[in-house]
Amino acid sequence: MIDTASALEVLRDGEMQLVGRLLGSTNHAMLGRITRNCPPPESPQTLEAVYKPTAGERPLDDFPDATLARREVAAFLVSEATGWGIVPPTVLRDGPFGEGAVQQWIDIDETVDVVAMVVEDDPRLRRMAAFDAAINNTDRKGGHVLPTADGRIFGVDHGVCFSTVPKLRTVLWGWRGEPLGEDELSGLRRIAEGLRGDLARSLVPLLSRAEIAATRRRVDALLDSGRFPYPRGDWPAIPWPPF
Repeated sequence: MIDTASALEVLRDGEMQLVGRLLGSTNHAMLGRITRNCPPPESPQTLEAVYKPTAGERPLDDFPDATLARREVAAFLVSEATGWGIVPPTVLRDGPFGEGAVQQWIDIDETVDVVAMVVEDDPRLRRMAAFDAAINNTDRKGGHVLPTADGRIFGVDHGVCFSTVPKLRTVLWGWRGEPLGEDELSGLRRIAEGLRGDLARSLVPLLSRAEIAATRRRVDALLDSGRFPYPRGDWPAIPWPPF
């Protein structure tokens, strides 16, 4: 797989050609092929990517209009701050239908049983559970967990994250109330540090100041408690459908 820095260059600067719409997407997501021409003798770099134009976003009652693409990019930046690489490279750029989020396409390992991973509390998902708690992910379905042939596990579809109101809704409750491990704590500390520096500044064009402040408070609360959160009694704990 291409390294993250190179992937971002292709996604940001390459020429996009649409291949088709992704059926089942509620926000008119499309598959594209992006090619970046390189100086000779280098060959052009090409990536498949998911393009989610802001113009195709379905209005929601609990999130401001025309903000979902920016939340996708914000989730990538927070993921990078952890050092875990959960979210595939994602940029905000212009496309055939205007500005939108463009994310590297991930080829999944179809031999992996994601349902079994979730039901059996695969420990490789602990990082994702901690990440979702940090960004207040309200839509972690099993289908948003993408295992690859090289053993990595990516998470996608983060357009409904970062609300100022607690909305964590996920299939990853297997560690609820359990102590966070040193790996999870280290990643959360990196987010906390970033939210008092460069990460916060990079999020300013993508989220409201209230949302950035709420994210900082959430991460601080996770570090203070040292535990995975419990579901709230006043909010559905699991998205529908869960897979």
